[in-house]
Amino acid sequence: MKEKIILIGGGGHCKSCIDVIEQEGRFVIVGITDRPDKLGEKLLGYTIFASDHKIPSLAAGHLFLITIGQIRSAEPRISLYNTLLAAKAVLATVVSPRAYVSSHAAIGQGTIVMHGAMVNAGARVGKNCIINSYALIEHDAVISDHCHISTGAIINGGVQVGEQTFIGSRAMLREYIIVGAKSFIAAGMSVYHDLLERSKVKPG
Repeated sequence: MKEKIILIGGGGHCKSCIDVIEQEGRFVIVGITDRPDKLGEKLLGYTIFASDHKIPSLAAGHLFLITIGQIRSAEPRISLYNTLLAAKAVLATVVSPRAYVSSHAAIGQGTIVMHGAMVNAGARVGKNCIINSYALIEHDAVISDHCHISTGAIINGGVQVGEQTFIGSRAMLREYIIVGAKSFIAAGMSVYHDLLERSKVKPG
């Protein structure tokens, strides 16, 4: 029997998550939670049926996945994650059937690995992360909790990415560097050296 899952956040990222969940085929999507003003709206056929403050009352009998995106800050996703933990809710770990995750890699609770992504041998991905479409997490890389590795980003072997970090689309991190927590690396940027906490790497 398929497990029931509730999605938290009904924006654009949620659409991509829905497609991955449907393709994986392990869950039945019960519906979506969001702001009270969005109640009754539909997203790809699924109804926003409850506001986020109802999450504690929904915890029993359901799995959850946080389906809001993360660019400027991880705080909204972290707040929802902590709300779920406080309610003793169980977060799903979702992996697209079109992704590759090595049997020698580890994926944390509440993380989604999207279409075309690759997580290679010895890599570790933390909790509540987004490994977006066609991202590459190479051997022995470590992605800490609450990170978003965007579409087509390349995290080479042995890289350590601190928690709450955003790596933009098609960014490239050289092997074995360390990226401090809460850093922001813009789309298309290449990083060849260690970065301190809260670093920002942008064009110009």
